[in-house]
Amino acid sequence: MYLVQILLPSADNSGVRFPHKQFEQLKRELADEFGGVTAFIQNPAEGLWREAAGESHDEVVLFEVMTHAIDVEVWKRRRTDLEGRFRQDQVVIRHLSIGVI
Repeated sequence: MYLVQILLPSADNSGVRFPHKQFEQLKRELADEFGGVTAFIQNPAEGLWREAAGESHDEVVLFEVMTHAIDVEVWKRRRTDLEGRFRQDQVVIRHLSIGVI
C-alpha cells in the first residue's frame, strides 16, 4: 500500500490566494479516482526553505490518497497538470510505502 501526498501552495507567487473551489475540485477528482482523499485545506502547513537569494516562505495545502500501486508516468502527468492549474514551476508529489493496521 502507498500513501501519495500532493503539496500545493495556498496562494500564487504574488501572494493571491487560490479560490477554495480549486482545492475542492481536486479533492473531488481524487476521491472519485481513489475512493477517498484526505485534504488539509482549512489550515495550511507552513513551509520554509533556503535559497541563494535568502529564505522563502509558503503556506502549503496537503492532499493524501492511498493506493495499492504507483504508476509514476500517470503521477508525472498529474503533476504537470497541477503545475499549470496552480501556476507553479514545480508541484511536489511524493509517495511512501505504508502498512495499514
